[in-house]
Amino acid sequence: MKPYLVSLAVGILVGIFYNVVEVKSPAPPTVALAGLLGMLAGEHALAFARTVVTHFVG
Repeated sequence: MKPYLVSLAVGILVGIFYNVVEVKSPAPPTVALAGLLGMLAGEHALAFARTVVTHFVG
């Protein structure tokens, strides 16, 4: 959990810095963010499926 909080905090600080120096954020388009979400879901899909099968099948 700590790496996520550190990443979020650094992102917020960079966003504030960009706002102060009036630089447009180089954030990726929504399509790229959707792709990253899909990759993250794919990383955890097998472990989740194993847990569900183990829990319900026994």
